[in-house]
Formats: sequence, structure tokens, C-alpha cells
Amino acid sequence: MTVIILIAAPEGLRGHFTRWMVEASAGVFVGNPSRRIRDRLWELLATRIGDGQAILIEPAANEQGWAVRTAGRDRWQPVDFDGLILSARPKNQLNENSHPARYNPSSGSVDPAPAGMLRQPPSPTASTRRGPRARGDAPTQQ
Repeated sequence: MTVIILIAAPEGLRGHFTRWMVEASAGVFVGNPSRRIRDRLWELLATRIGDGQAILIEPAANEQGWAVRTAGRDRWQPVDFDGLILSARPKNQLNENSHPARYNPSSGSVDPAPAGMLRQPPSPTASTRRGPRARGDAPTQQ
């Protein structure tokens, strides 16, 4: 089975894909085209997507049983991490509440998070301490 997801696709591109696949939801196409048809559809899609985004999920002979291709602007990049396909978020989509993708595909290693990115847990104090009280300790407020 093959799944194609189109986001902000140009006019007419969705209509073209309905010739070969079923549109299960807006911009989500499902079908079982041959490899030759799937490759030709992807070539057409990659050249015509423009400022939109496209994702193709297809069967593959790997541990997960599928592979992914992406095209367009500001897209998540598939990254092979020890045989598993993971998605790396584009750098321009990060904000202060999200963590960057720490896998570095050029070196094949995991980079540490930048300073200040990881929050340190608060140190335990008398008012936040849990567990049995020692003799003579005043009860803690909770």
C-alpha cells in the first residue's frame, strides 16, 4: 500500500492523483500502484509541488516495512537512525518549548542539547522533601 500526503499543493495536482489513487481525506491519497507508476507519480509531484509539501510512504524491505520520501519547503526530513526511519524537524519550526532534533546525519552521531535547553529539576528542600520525618522535625506543609 502507498500513501501520499499533500499539504498546500498547487491547483490540479490533487485532481491528477485521483486518477491513480483514492483520496481518503483532503490531501491524503491511498492506493496500490506498481513501483513504476509510483516512481513516475513521485517525479511529477516533486517537480510540481512548489511551495507546498508532499510525503510519500511506500512499502520497503526494511525492519519497519516502509520507507518515506519528502518534497517541498519546510518539510520534516526522514533520517535513518540504526535502521529505524525517524523524522527530523526543520530548524525554522523550533520554538522555546520544543527540543531540536539532536541526531546529526553528517557525522552519524547524536549531538548534545545546547546549554540551557534542558531544564534541571529543582533541588529538594525542607518544604518539598518527601518521606518519613526524622524525630523532632516539624510537619512539612504540602
